[in-house]
Amino acid sequence: MNDTGKLWEIKAADYLRKKKYIILDVNYTTRFGEIDLIAQKKNYLCFVEVKQRDEKSPAQPKEFVDYNKQKRMAATANIYLINHGEGLQPRFDVIEIITSGKTIKSLKHLENAFDLY
Repeated sequence: MNDTGKLWEIKAADYLRKKKYIILDVNYTTRFGEIDLIAQKKNYLCFVEVKQRDEKSPAQPKEFVDYNKQKRMAATANIYLINHGEGLQPRFDVIEIITSGKTIKSLKHLENAFDLY
């Protein structure tokens, strides 16, 4: 990942912290894939994909979390749940960041953006 990608993940993590989420892991990776952020709020264990696009992009960032990406995230999340998820409700979220250069124009947190269970 490049430095700009890391910047958006840091901004997303900061946003979640302000919303009282606890960041448990960043860039959690298994042989199945990678999850940008893993966060907890109350009894939810949130697997978060951070997607950024320029404001001139013809597509919304969430459109880049396609079915194959969702399957890889679910497989990776299952590994995490086996080791750390006891008693928590899993949820898949997407944080969309629209930018102009390095300036954030909008940040949307899409809770329960998809469900594979």
